[in-house]
Amino acid sequence: MAAHVLRLRFALLLGALRGERRIRTLLSFGAVVAVTVVVCVAVFSLTDASVPVASAVTVLGGAAVLLGFLVGPLLVGAVDQLDPRRFAVFGVDERRLPWVLMLASLVSVPSLALLAVYASVCIVAIEAGAPWPLAVIMSLLGLFITALIARIGMALNAMLLPERRSRELTALFALALIVIAFPVAVFLGSLRWDGDVPASIATLTSVIGVTPFAAAPASAFAAAAGETGTAWASGAVAVVTAIALALVWAWFVRRLLTTTERPVTARERTGLGWFGLLPSNAFGAIASRSLVYWLRDRRYIMNVIVVPVAGVLTVLPLIVAGVPIEIAALIPVPVMALFFGWLPHNDIAYDSTALWTHVASGVRGLPDRLGRLVPVLLVAVPVLAIAVPLSLLLVGSWTLLLPLVGLAVSLLLCALGISSVVSVVAPYAVSRPGDSPFQQPQRPTSHGAYGPAAAFLGSIVLSVPTIWLFAATIVSGSAFAPAAFWVGLFTGAIVLVAGAVLGGRIFEHSGERLMEFVETA
Repeated sequence: MAAHVLRLRFALLLGALRGERRIRTLLSFGAVVAVTVVVCVAVFSLTDASVPVASAVTVLGGAAVLLGFLVGPLLVGAVDQLDPRRFAVFGVDERRLPWVLMLASLVSVPSLALLAVYASVCIVAIEAGAPWPLAVIMSLLGLFITALIARIGMALNAMLLPERRSRELTALFALALIVIAFPVAVFLGSLRWDGDVPASIATLTSVIGVTPFAAAPASAFAAAAGETGTAWASGAVAVVTAIALALVWAWFVRRLLTTTERPVTARERTGLGWFGLLPSNAFGAIASRSLVYWLRDRRYIMNVIVVPVAGVLTVLPLIVAGVPIEIAALIPVPVMALFFGWLPHNDIAYDSTALWTHVASGVRGLPDRLGRLVPVLLVAVPVLAIAVPLSLLLVGSWTLLLPLVGLAVSLLLCALGISSVVSVVAPYAVSRPGDSPFQQPQRPTSHGAYGPAAAFLGSIVLSVPTIWLFAATIVSGSAFAPAAFWVGLFTGAIVLVAGAVLGGRIFEHSGERLMEFVETA
C-alpha cells in the first residue's frame, strides 16, 4: 500500500512539474511575441520620421540587439540545444556541421522574432528611399550576422563558463549589466530630438554605422539619405563581418569537436554558493560569509531597504519648503552614498558570537576589513548607478554627471574607510540574530554615542573639498566638473585604503576585547 502511495505521489509530482514547465514555456513564448510586436510597431512608426532619425534609431537599436545576442547566453547561462558536441557521436562531417547548425538555429522563436524585426526595418528603409535590392540584402545580412553572433556567444558560454551556472554568478552578471546599461538608456531617453538628431547621437550613429555592430542597417539608410560612399563602406564592412564571423564559428565548432579540455581542479562546488564563486582565501571567505548574512539576515535587509527610501524622502521636505526641483533632485544621491558607506560602522556587533571564527582562525585584519565591505559595494554601486542618471534626468543637465559621481564616490568610500576603523574601535550593542531589527537592546558602554557620529560626520568633513567643487560646478558652470570628479575619486580611495589598513591593525590587536564585547552586548 505504501509503495502504491509513493508511486502515486511521484506521478502527481512529475505531472505538476511538467505542467509548470508547459506554463513557463507558454509564458516565455507570449513574452517574446509581445516584445516582438511592440518592437515592430515602434519600427513601423519611423516611416513618418526623417531619414536621419530613422537611421539613428535603427543603427543604435541594431547594435544593441547584436550585443544582446552575444552577451545573452553568457548572462543567462542557458543550455545550448545545438551544442556541436551533442552531434559528435553521429559521425557528421565537421566541415558541414557548422552550416547545418547555423541553418537549424534559424528555426527558433528568437530567430523568427529577429526575422520579423529585420523585415520591418527593411520595409522602413525602402519607404525612406533605399533601393529595395540593397535593403533586402542588408536585412538578410544583418539577420545572418546576428544569428552567427548568437551561435558564437553560445560557444563561448560552453567553453569558458561552467555548465551549471550558479545563481550568484548570474546575479553578478545582471548587476554589471544594470550598472552599464541603465545610465546609457536614461541618457538616450532624456535627449530632446524635436524632429532632428542631436549632435552627439549623430556622431555616435556615424561611427557605429561603419563598425561590425550595425553596418548592415547603416548601409541601407545611408543609401536612402543619398550618401553613396558611406553606404558602400558600411556594406563592405557588413560583408567582411559576416565572412569573419562565419570563419570564427567554423573554428569554434572544430574546437569543440576535436579538443579535450585538460582536467583542472574546479573551485565551483554544488551548494557552496558565494563560497564557490569568490577566491579561496581569507578575503573571499569573509566576503562570502558577509554576503550570506546580508542576503538572509533581516537586520541587514532592513538597513539596505531603508537607505534608498531615506534618500528619496529627503526630497519631499525640500520641495514643500519651496526648493526648486532642479536643486532638490541632486540631494538623494549624496545622501544614499553617505548612508551606504555608513552601514558597516558596527558590523562587528552584527556578527555576534560568530566573530570567534575570525579570531580563532587568526585571519589578518586587512582581509577582514575589506571582505566585510563587499556586500555594501554590491548593493550600493547598482543603486547609485540607477539613482545618478535619474537625478540628472530630473535636473535636465548632464554637465553635472562628473561632479555628482565624484561626490557620491567620495562620500561612499570615505564612509566605508572610517566605518572600517569605527567598527573595531567603538562597537555598540544591536539586536541579536533572529530578533526584530526594530528591537532596541541595552548598551553597557557609551561607545554607541560617538561611533556612528564619527563615521557620519567624518565622511562629510573629508568630502568638503569635493562638496565645494560640486557647488562651484552648479554655480559657475562645467569648468570645475573634472576637478570635482578626480578630487572625489582620489579622496575616497585614499580614505578607504587608510581606513582598511588602520582598522585591520586595530582588529589584529583587539581580538580579546572584541570577543568580550560580543559575549556581553
